[in-house]
Amino acid sequence: TSAYSSPAKSLGDPGITPLSPSHIVKDSDADDAVEQLYLVVVAIDFGTTSSGYAYSFTKEPECIHVMRRWEGGDPGVSSQKTPTTILLTPERKFHSFGYAARDFYHDLDPTESKHWLYFEKFKMKLHTTGNLTMETDLTAANGKKVKALEIFAYALQFFKEQALKELSDQGGSDFENTEVRWVITVPAIWKQPAKQFMRQAAYKAGMASPENPEQLIIALEPEAASIYCRKLRLHQMIDLGSRAPVNGYSPSDTIGTGFTQAKEHVRRNRQSRTFLVENVIGEIWSELEEGSDRYIVVDSGGGTVDMTVHQIRLPEGHLKELYKATGGPYGSLGVDYEFEKLLCKIFGEDFIEQFKIKRPAAWVDLMIAFESRKRAAAPDRTNPLNITLPFSFIDYYKKFRGHSVEHALRKSNVDFVKWSSQGMLRMSPDAMNALFKPTIDQIVQHLSDVFDKPEVTNVKFLFLVGGFAESPLLQQAVQSAFGSRCRVIIPQDVGLTILKGAVLFGLDPAVIKVRRSPLTYGVGVLNRFVEGKHPPEKLLVKDGTRWCTDVFDKFISADQSVALGETVTRSYTPAKPSQLVIVINIYSSEQDNVSFITESGVKKCGTLRLDLTGTDALAPNRREIKTLMQFGDTEIKAMAIDVATSKSVKVGIDFLNY
Repeated sequence: TSAYSSPAKSLGDPGITPLSPSHIVKDSDADDAVEQLYLVVVAIDFGTTSSGYAYSFTKEPECIHVMRRWEGGDPGVSSQKTPTTILLTPERKFHSFGYAARDFYHDLDPTESKHWLYFEKFKMKLHTTGNLTMETDLTAANGKKVKALEIFAYALQFFKEQALKELSDQGGSDFENTEVRWVITVPAIWKQPAKQFMRQAAYKAGMASPENPEQLIIALEPEAASIYCRKLRLHQMIDLGSRAPVNGYSPSDTIGTGFTQAKEHVRRNRQSRTFLVENVIGEIWSELEEGSDRYIVVDSGGGTVDMTVHQIRLPEGHLKELYKATGGPYGSLGVDYEFEKLLCKIFGEDFIEQFKIKRPAAWVDLMIAFESRKRAAAPDRTNPLNITLPFSFIDYYKKFRGHSVEHALRKSNVDFVKWSSQGMLRMSPDAMNALFKPTIDQIVQHLSDVFDKPEVTNVKFLFLVGGFAESPLLQQAVQSAFGSRCRVIIPQDVGLTILKGAVLFGLDPAVIKVRRSPLTYGVGVLNRFVEGKHPPEKLLVKDGTRWCTDVFDKFISADQSVALGETVTRSYTPAKPSQLVIVINIYSSEQDNVSFITESGVKKCGTLRLDLTGTDALAPNRREIKTLMQFGDTEIKAMAIDVATSKSVKVGIDFLNY
């Protein structure tokens, strides 16, 4: 392309002309190891239903320490993580997080509790909000609204303080935030704005800053799990094909169930559990045909289920993504939602809505009671599951309807749910299994679709990870649907797989060498008008030159494979020499062949902003700003150089505030 000045400025678009598209693959092995600036890597698995952190010192990367056990805890639920719940005072100040928040909220007098702001399961809002911004709100249990960014920042700040405190206690001296590289996990199917939102919340929490963005890495949940699964030894996993599903693998159970005591928790220091990750790739990988066999990691959590298809390159164990991450909102929350629908069917939607607003703490109690029974559901269970109804539920129902809960159950035509005289709902196993069915069916259906893709042949293993993977119902469904096609494997301590993998990723972010772009990205440009090729309605004549407008200049295609460190380069020129800022709109599409930015399915998704202030004003009239964009990492990144002076130009790529 000849370098000509673009008439785009007359259209209110900054003058930009692509000069030289080119792809450069830079050898990224130079920056493989974590720069020794950081003494420790701390990973935070910020989940929809539960969260936790783990860390490793860069000097002894084979030891992963999982955070201290939390005070609190629920009957029937063993957990190394804490519930993702947060409580703000009536003045909207942070009060507590996790079990502490839940217990305090629960113990408040109902007249008081309605003024306090309690949030749970709020992470899903980032997935479900189509036009996420810094201003997006969350709704507390009492119906009041608070900015989502504040809640996320409070939560991250809580984890930051807990982790620094634990590190300081362990080391005997104060640990500084500057010595930590932070890793935060997000679902792989999250769009760019949600990832950027997490980063902004972390900046607000003081973990890193726009000036020092490398201090925080965003990790993708199934990728983290995949990194950890590479290291699994045979005694650290369960092959569903060769044994019956077991309910939840807590470390104390595994000893008695024919497992050799895993070498994992070698030493316990102050309740924090330490896992040794051997510096080898596990034995099962020797069964893979180099270059052709792949494996799928299915991360099933509270909110989302997402999956990634990987190939492993031996002997280093580098990973290559073979198909773009897919998934959806099929997490275990779907089961809670079905339970709520069942309650509405029995007691009436009007009552349940009122009860949630008038007695929010009792509603939380009821869902906690349901949670522990949900975990007791299993394919071969024959005895009923009892769910205690809070006294205020029974009491409020009588006030609301004028008859008893028992009467409502007798009158409703729900056969599987009976009233037991101890004040409990008694559910038959079939009734419980029916609550799981819609969610599990969606997961199996989605997996079938992925298996049918041409890129997804020769799958040898399917790793089922995440908190929902502890459910024997899900295990059985996946094994019976796919057990004939591949080995279905569950890592021991399955709820911590992502956390441990995220630490490993923070220690060596270059382990995943090739990813797939989830969307097609590009910008709108003007090209010389070509008769017969370009549609006549796109013709723009300016100073005697015929231009075609709205041309989509593609940076990368959906599902295109892109190597870590590979850059897409474009050169842009300011419309006027005096121009201080170039703002370029970025467009995206799920289709891979896009010709114009006006086509259906093409959306404006962000901006690229080049700040020309402070660069040399004595430069030649036509300045060329070379922009390099990277699509091979977990987030899209950009840098820019003023070609005449070789100085770097400040560049911002923004998917949130455009």
